[in-house]
Amino acid sequence: MNISDYMAYVGRNARQASRAIAKATTQEKNAALLSIAKQLDASRDQLLQQNALDMSAGRSAGLDDALLDRLELTEERIDGMIEGLKQVAALPDPCGEITDMSYRPSGIQLGKMRVPLGVVGIIYESRPNVTIDAASLCLKSGNAAILRGGSEAIHSNKAIATAVKAGLIESGLPETCVQVIETTDRAAVGALITSSEYVDVIVPRGGKGLIERISNEASVPVIKHLDGICHVYIDDDADLDKAHRVALNSKTHRYGVCNAMETLLVAQSVASSILPRLAEDYIAKGVELRGCAATCSIISACSAASEEDWSTEYLAPILSIKVVAGIDEAIAHINQYSSQHTESIITENYTTARRFLREVDSSSVMVNASTRFADGFEYGLGAEIGISTDKIHARGPVGLEGLTSQKWIVFGDGHIR
Repeated sequence: MNISDYMAYVGRNARQASRAIAKATTQEKNAALLSIAKQLDASRDQLLQQNALDMSAGRSAGLDDALLDRLELTEERIDGMIEGLKQVAALPDPCGEITDMSYRPSGIQLGKMRVPLGVVGIIYESRPNVTIDAASLCLKSGNAAILRGGSEAIHSNKAIATAVKAGLIESGLPETCVQVIETTDRAAVGALITSSEYVDVIVPRGGKGLIERISNEASVPVIKHLDGICHVYIDDDADLDKAHRVALNSKTHRYGVCNAMETLLVAQSVASSILPRLAEDYIAKGVELRGCAATCSIISACSAASEEDWSTEYLAPILSIKVVAGIDEAIAHINQYSSQHTESIITENYTTARRFLREVDSSSVMVNASTRFADGFEYGLGAEIGISTDKIHARGPVGLEGLTSQKWIVFGDGHIR
């Protein structure tokens, strides 16, 4: 079977399965999730063996340590996948929820019902645990899933798919509710993102190159974010102890993640008080500092920032710092250079905080909190299918509700217009 025929076969299966999962009860979906968890637990040896093949191939291909770390499955990570399934099973089911009921002057009763999107295609790189995250969230939200993992994780993903399929069969749901693409041919991605007949939405998870390609070539709607250029602004009225904790955590908790701070903005009135203290801790942690002229005059171990630095997602121990006149310049800088992912203000001034929340145009805006909280698990979503910086449909971390839509429902009693 060629790629085109194979992907059409997968698409037809997914569309048919989407109708079955859409009408499944909460109890049936939860039973499937718990059954998959049981199958994963019973398949530990096989999962580790298949992952070892991917790890060996990855080393031979020269994958760097960070990618190998994301690729590796361990007993603890399998435990995490199992726990994730249980957590999603414990979450409220959004499907069928009816809201905003009201009577119209005509006498009809009008409201909205939350419903699945249908078939969700997820394209991702490296991490095999995404296979379970994506499968669990799609199942609980009543969607069929087509999963295309990175070629470097093909053996691991196939082994996980076997456990998922066994769990679905055991629970009585169609095994095609979750399908993992079994070819590493890149043409499969092209076929998936143009399969508007079978696929309702695409969610890419990976590097900027992957997401740009999908955004440019897809004929199916895409939920995406390209960059995580996140800012923390330390205001004139900041508590400097809070500012120190938040600015340090936002950058150094983890470097290679999309919700790590990449640019620190500091009000001129507090810059000389907070920057030396922060610089000492950043440098101790091996963070390279790049700053504006005012920053460099305060921090001797800081190189001059270029224009490019303000629009760069480093995903590394590098931080750009700019001293600003105040809230006006901070907001202007953020709205010019931000990728609309996550921004935080540190301030004790309620009016300033409310202004920042209102005027900063990003999917997550925070007050006195680390940007690292912009995460599906931290937001109580159980897990996330991805982060969206789009403004239509889902925005920010996308969990169960983001994988659903709403339709209007009308109740009448023989009413005519």
